[in-house]
Amino acid sequence: MRILRPLIILILALACAAPVQAQSLSRTRDRKARLEKDIKTLERQLSNARKKEDTAAGQLNLLHAQTTARRELLKESERELKILSDSVRFCRRRIDTLTSRIDTMSGRYTRLLGSAYRNRDTRVWYMYILASDNLGQGMRRYGYLRRLSKELNAQGRVLKAERDTLSVLNERLERLQADARAVRDSRAGEVQKLNREEEQSRALVQRLQNDRNKYISQLNAKRKEVEALNREIERLIAAEVDKGGKKSGGKTGSGGKKTSTKVDTALSNEFASNQGKLPWPAEGRIVSHFGRNPHPVYTKLEMPFNNGVGLAVEPDAPVRAVFNGTVKQIVMIPGYNQCILVQHGEYFTFYCKLGSVGVKSGDKVKTGQVIGHVATMGDETQLHFQLWKGKDPQNPEKWLKK
Repeated sequence: MRILRPLIILILALACAAPVQAQSLSRTRDRKARLEKDIKTLERQLSNARKKEDTAAGQLNLLHAQTTARRELLKESERELKILSDSVRFCRRRIDTLTSRIDTMSGRYTRLLGSAYRNRDTRVWYMYILASDNLGQGMRRYGYLRRLSKELNAQGRVLKAERDTLSVLNERLERLQADARAVRDSRAGEVQKLNREEEQSRALVQRLQNDRNKYISQLNAKRKEVEALNREIERLIAAEVDKGGKKSGGKTGSGGKKTSTKVDTALSNEFASNQGKLPWPAEGRIVSHFGRNPHPVYTKLEMPFNNGVGLAVEPDAPVRAVFNGTVKQIVMIPGYNQCILVQHGEYFTFYCKLGSVGVKSGDKVKTGQVIGHVATMGDETQLHFQLWKGKDPQNPEKWLKK
């Protein structure tokens, strides 16, 4: 019983969290931690952007990303609060049940204790046994007194164990209630921050509307940068795809088309099988999405197609290869700084806006290997990442781990 008691206490204490899944609470807190880190990164970049007069459009993108992250953080807080509230309710029910059981056991133990007290003198026990009419009756009386003693000791141990368990549960309940209060207070603060950020967004929108010509000019310059990037990447990838076809040794398929090598095919299949499971190239928050994104203010203005995603990251953040592959090109592109092109069979990944590069053309890279670090360009520290299948750009968000 002495060995089992700590185990019983542990099991009952953990039972408070079992119905609401302690693992779910842990995952929720992990997601909150990541969101809080993303928000701090965006806040730092916003702080730098506000020091300049001509960054209203960039600030608006960062603010939109920040408010989106803040709303997600609030949802996670609500989920955490629900888990904690469910745990509190379950703990209270467990405590009520255990308290009732202890009351019942205490009554029985009191009666046993009273009986033992009345017969506390061992001479009374001996007289009770010796006064038996025969040996059989004497043995039964001896057995009764022995069982009474054992039951008294056993009931005392069980009652102590239950009271220890109740103490553990009460401590657990206090911690859960304190955690719930902290989450409520934190959530209230996040709501206030969200309201302030939405007000800042409205002020920026008004500013952009009041000085339309100035910001249209800036957008046109940005469009030229994006279009130049798209043309250069398309050229680089087309050259690599065509070169790969020539290197396949002239083998042809059923339609007379060039086929890739066995190694390329195996790597391509492996890469394709990891769709939705690829690691992120850097830790950060997406601030520009794949495709043609409408301008948040000038809705009729046609924006250039974005062949990748932009991630707001910490200064000098490490950039990692998302899969095994070979570095094919390292190039400088105006507005995007140093860029690395990595081939994975028929797939390609492109990493731009790097301040330093740790690989060279021809190097083999492994999944998760650091290949460079992000540059801070002006007021932004953002990684631009693209993923292609042959000559067709893919939406990286469909390939990266959720």
